[in-house]
Amino acid sequence: MADAAIHGHDHSDERSFFTRWFMSTNHKDIGILYLIISAFVGLISVAFTVYMRLELMDPGVQYMCLNELGEPAARLVSGGTDCYAPNGHLWNVLVTGHGILMMFFVVIPALFGGFGNYFMPLQIGAPDMAFPRMNNLSLWLYVAGTTLAVCSVLSPGGNGQAGSGVGWGLYPPLSVNEAGMSMDLAIFAVHVSGASSILGAINMITTFLNMRAPGMTLFKVPLFSWSIFVTAWLILLSLPVLAGAITMLLTDRNFGTTFFDPAGGGDPILYQHILWFFGHPEVYIIILPGFGLISHVIATFARKPVFGYLPMVWALIAIGVLGFVVWAHHMYTVGMSLTQQSYFMLATMVIAVPTGIKVFSWIATLWGGSIEFKTPMLWAFGFLFLFTVGGVTGIVLAQAPLDRAYHDTYYVVAHFHYVMSLGAVFTIFAGIYFYFGKMTGRAYPEWAGKLHFWMMFIGSNLTFFPQHFLGRQGMPRRYIDYPEAFAYWNWWSSLGAFLSFASFVLFFGIIAYSLLRGARITQNNYWNEYADTLEWTLPSPPPEHTFEILPKQEEWDKSNAH
Repeated sequence: MADAAIHGHDHSDERSFFTRWFMSTNHKDIGILYLIISAFVGLISVAFTVYMRLELMDPGVQYMCLNELGEPAARLVSGGTDCYAPNGHLWNVLVTGHGILMMFFVVIPALFGGFGNYFMPLQIGAPDMAFPRMNNLSLWLYVAGTTLAVCSVLSPGGNGQAGSGVGWGLYPPLSVNEAGMSMDLAIFAVHVSGASSILGAINMITTFLNMRAPGMTLFKVPLFSWSIFVTAWLILLSLPVLAGAITMLLTDRNFGTTFFDPAGGGDPILYQHILWFFGHPEVYIIILPGFGLISHVIATFARKPVFGYLPMVWALIAIGVLGFVVWAHHMYTVGMSLTQQSYFMLATMVIAVPTGIKVFSWIATLWGGSIEFKTPMLWAFGFLFLFTVGGVTGIVLAQAPLDRAYHDTYYVVAHFHYVMSLGAVFTIFAGIYFYFGKMTGRAYPEWAGKLHFWMMFIGSNLTFFPQHFLGRQGMPRRYIDYPEAFAYWNWWSSLGAFLSFASFVLFFGIIAYSLLRGARITQNNYWNEYADTLEWTLPSPPPEHTFEILPKQEEWDKSNAH
C-alpha cells in the first residue's frame, strides 16, 4: 500500500521552507499549520483566564487595579498602595478576549481545520482536498482573523483603556456604545474567521461527496470523516446568520442604523435570537469532530469495532439537525411566552437522545474489549466522564424554571466548560497523542503524555466542579469581586486553574522534546489492527503526495471496519 501511496516518489520534499509553509496547498501541511496556530492562540487565551482566576482566588481586588488618578495599575503581585479602585474594564476585556479567542480561533480551527484537513482526505482515500488553493485561502483568512482579534485586545477601547469589555456574545447596547476601534476590530475578526470557516466547509463537503475511494459508499465512510461532513453543513448554514447579525451591529455602531436600538424601532432581543441561532449550532460545530476522533480512539484501544456504526452516523446527523431548533434555551429570561419556553425546553431535552446514543455506543464498544490504557485512551476516558457530567447539568439548565435561578451564575460557566472547553479540549489532546506519530514520524514519551493527562484531568475538575456549588449559592458570573461567603470554592477553583495551566505548558515541552529527540517511527500502523482506516496504511509521516493511485476496496474495507 505504501508503494501505491507514494507511487515511486521518495520521502524527500523538494519545496523550500517558505513555499511549503506559506504557499502550501497540501492538505496535510495546512492541517499542521492550523494545529500550531490554534495551540499558540490557546496559550494566550488560557493565560487570560489564569490572570482572572488569580484575581478571583481571594475576595477583594488585589491585581486588576486603578490608581488614584483612575489610571490602570494592573500587577502580578498583590500588595502595595496603588490599588485605589478595581479596574473593571480590564476584567471585562479578559472575559471577552478569552471567549472570542477560544470559540472562534482555538477549538474550531484545531478540530475542524487541523484534524479535518489532515485526516478527512486520508480516510476517504482522496489525493487532496477538492479545492487546494481555497484551502490555503481559508488558512490565511484564519490567521488574519486571529491577528485582528489579538489587535482588538490591544487597541483603544472603552473607558479610555485598551480593548473591549462587552462579553464574547457582543450584545447590544453594550457593543454599540463601546468607544474606540477595539470593538470594530473584534467584529471584523469574527467576520474574517467566519469567511475562513465557510470556505473550509464548502471544501470539506465537496471533497467528502466527490472524492471518496472507489467502492466507499456513504455508509462505509469512517466516523471521523462523517463528523467533519456534518460539521461542515452546520458551519455553512449557521455562520452566514452570525455574519448578518454582526454586520447589523457594525452599521449600528458606525452608520446610524437602529437594528438593535429601541429608540429607532429596533430590538436588542432580535440580536440575541440571531446570535444564538448561530451560537447553539456552534457548540456542535466544536464538539462533533471531537466525537469522530473519540470513536476511532476507543475502537483502537478497546480492540473492537465501534458498536452500532449506523446508529452513530444517524446520531451525528440528528444532533446536526436538532442543533438548529433549540437556540432560545439561552434566552429563557428575556420575556418569551410560556408556550415558547415550553417548546425550547422540550426540544433541548430531545437533543440529549442522539448524544446519549453516542455515549452508550462508546460504552458498549468498551464492554468486553481488550482495553489498553495508552495515553490517547486516557484522554478518551477523561472526555467521556467530563462530557457526560456537562451533559447532565445541561439537562438541568434546559428546565426553564430552574434556569431562572441558575441563569448568569457560575453554574452556567461550569456546565459550559464541562461540555465545551473540557469536552472539546480533551478530544483535541486525544487526537494529538493518537496521531502524533503519524503526523511527525516521532514518538512521544508515554509517561509524559500520561502525566499531562492526570495534571489536566485533576486541574480541570478542580477548576470547574466547585463552580456548580458557587452557581447554586448564587454567585453571578463575569464579576471581578465577590462577598466572603463565596471565597472557599473560589480558592479551590483558582488552584485547579493553575494546575491546568501548568499541564498546558508541560504539553508544549512534550511536543518540543518529541520533535527534537523522540524515537523515529518506521511502521505505518504503530497501534494495532483495529486502527484500520486508510491513514494507517501510509508511512509515518505520510509523503507529500498520497493516493496518486487510488486505494482498492480490500485495503480499507476490513471485517472489523468502523
